[in-house]
Amino acid sequence: MNIYFGDLHNHCGITYGFGSLENAIARAKSQLDFSAFTGHAMWPDMYEKAPGTEFVVNFHLEGFKKLKDHWEEIRRKIAEANGPDFVTFQGYELHSREYGDHHLLSPDDTLPLIYRDSPRELVEDCGKDAMAIAHHIGYTPDYRGIDWKKFDSAITPVVEVYSKHGCSMSEDADYPYYHNMGPRDTRNMVDEGLRQGHKFGFVASTDHHAGFPGSYGDGMAAVIAENLTRESLWAAIRARRTYAVTGDRILCDFKINGAWMGSEITGNSRKIKAHIETEGTLDKIILYKNLKPVHVINGETFQEVNETGCYKLRVEMGWGKQELYRWNGTLKVEGGSIAGYNTYFRGRSVLAPSATESYDENNINDIETFSQQVSELELNWRCDTVGNKSTLHPSTSSVVVKVQGDLNTKVTFTLNDKSCTASIGELLDYGYTAHMEYYHSQAFKIYKAVPESRCTFDLELEDNAPEKDCDVYHLEIAQKNRQWAFVSPVYVNRV
Repeated sequence: MNIYFGDLHNHCGITYGFGSLENAIARAKSQLDFSAFTGHAMWPDMYEKAPGTEFVVNFHLEGFKKLKDHWEEIRRKIAEANGPDFVTFQGYELHSREYGDHHLLSPDDTLPLIYRDSPRELVEDCGKDAMAIAHHIGYTPDYRGIDWKKFDSAITPVVEVYSKHGCSMSEDADYPYYHNMGPRDTRNMVDEGLRQGHKFGFVASTDHHAGFPGSYGDGMAAVIAENLTRESLWAAIRARRTYAVTGDRILCDFKINGAWMGSEITGNSRKIKAHIETEGTLDKIILYKNLKPVHVINGETFQEVNETGCYKLRVEMGWGKQELYRWNGTLKVEGGSIAGYNTYFRGRSVLAPSATESYDENNINDIETFSQQVSELELNWRCDTVGNKSTLHPSTSSVVVKVQGDLNTKVTFTLNDKSCTASIGELLDYGYTAHMEYYHSQAFKIYKAVPESRCTFDLELEDNAPEKDCDVYHLEIAQKNRQWAFVSPVYVNRV
């Protein structure tokens, strides 16, 4: 099995988002394994047009019409983007006060655009293999949050637990809701759905509205599948063999009695195994049983440093002014090799429609997102960044490189006209920063190296004490940089 990362829910200018579909596809291909490109399609129980709501109602209606008028063309472009190295899915979104928002997803390129009042009707009446994924579930009931009493895992095998809106795992979870749609409601959290006995898997996606699928920090879906094909990914999502990451590609293998995350099994003796590889310094790994923490691995307890092996190096770029700034980056290794890398590029963000703001309809995220490992000794990349919106809203991008070597391995970072060379041993003790100009300029940061002994973890234990007819086990992983993974439960029935 392999772990693939993608975005199953994002928007662009095909409805009332911004940015062209062509740019969205290009951005997705540059750093994702798979993606849907979601159009806003309908809102059956939308509130009436009134002086205070006229702009928003018109904005939605115009967006819905735009999708309808161009559906055949949109569907064709998404189909043409599907290939051996990048998988696409078709889909569109239903707003609903009654059921909460869902997006319809299908592997079928002939998916028709139909209009119905509920997610179940969409799935049953579209005539294609499809599912409806609930998203931003934590909003107030009857205010586009989920209604757990109407939830049906037969049409919704996975739930979007994190996106640009925030995290809906629990009342106390990191990343509260601060979108103008309002705060998250305890009654609609993931933990409440599990408490009521529903069975579903976890995914994340960006819900980006400006044509940048996979924008860093807004959420990605991890899917464990045999290969990178529609058929394999679709079967894995159906089987709930998924987990959610907020941004960093945290790797996780979680099984009970050999059954993957998302499985439903039977047995009173439960052998629990997990293998985790983080992208940054570990904060904690928590195993939950029936929503209670039963085993915690604390990152503070891991102090040993491997003198040889793999090390993860992160360089972060951005800061400075709001204009687009081009980064040309190179990393070269001497006395070691590059074992792999991940890019974490972030797109320009649009939070919500506004009567007072306008954006470049097609080119808002026509920005550079290139990377190439040219040899085992050299990695090149290009990306564009803008300044942070505030001290609490980063717009930076980063690259994480996995280097095989030892404490004497030399690494040279070159970003535009600035260079820095350091050994792995030095990078274990100190990070580096540099500014591109002398005052309030763009800058980059090279973080302290994370040794293999502090980013690779194993959990193995046995639980022989059933508590309920069906016990629910799930994992949560947190890094020090506030990047999380929420791993789909294994449901274990008592004999």
